[in-house]
Amino acid sequence: MSRKPLIAGNWKLNHLTGPAVETAAALKGMVAGVTGTEIVICPVFTVLDAVGTAIAGSNIALGGQNCYTKESGAFTGEISPQMLADVGCTWVIIGHSERRQYFGETDALLNEKAKFARASGLKVMFCIGETLEERNGGQMNAVLERQVSKGLEGLSDADFDGLAIAYEPVWAIGTGVVASPEQAQEAHAFVRGLVKKQFSAAIADAVRIQYGGSVKPDNAKELMGKPDVDGFLVGGAALKADSFAAIVKNAL
Repeated sequence: MSRKPLIAGNWKLNHLTGPAVETAAALKGMVAGVTGTEIVICPVFTVLDAVGTAIAGSNIALGGQNCYTKESGAFTGEISPQMLADVGCTWVIIGHSERRQYFGETDALLNEKAKFARASGLKVMFCIGETLEERNGGQMNAVLERQVSKGLEGLSDADFDGLAIAYEPVWAIGTGVVASPEQAQEAHAFVRGLVKKQFSAAIADAVRIQYGGSVKPDNAKELMGKPDVDGFLVGGAALKADSFAAIVKNAL
């Protein structure tokens, strides 16, 4: 089955308004002619509105880096899917390893977040991935199986119409170490098999599985050449328009 590549930039805790708008505007021009690939950028909450204005009318979609499980209420410091949509977001990242590691987000909470975001109309990039210790200890498959089975539990076929899975080996995030194309393919094929077992062959064939972890322009093409790699969730290299645009183009 042909799956449309999904290449997203996670800006993490970077870029004030000025640099954010400059980066977005430059990227808009650089990828203007790209078709057949879905492009998303996910800035910090405070610049979403300004970045959304900068990319208006382009082939770049806007996403949030996180959201909560409620529409509104006494939840200081949180942001709802409805608020993200209100400033033009169509995507949200759920379950990034940094949210799991630094903020204690559990599989159960992330499952609740994913379901609420989808019910609220946002598309979801759902992140999974093992640590170096887990990989070296032979636990990679068990960790991925737990994160998929618990994190995606109860999702409907319709939910999968707007959901991608982002495989991000924690040991390759921000380290300069990248999983080999063979390692990425092995993990992606395993995850696709988990989705098939838990849901259906049709959903497994259709769901896009992104790779994330030190993706750069010079390794994008080889990674995308693997049959189960359907795009990227890019960190550091997404902070500069030229490097992110090069990844988008090299992945074609």
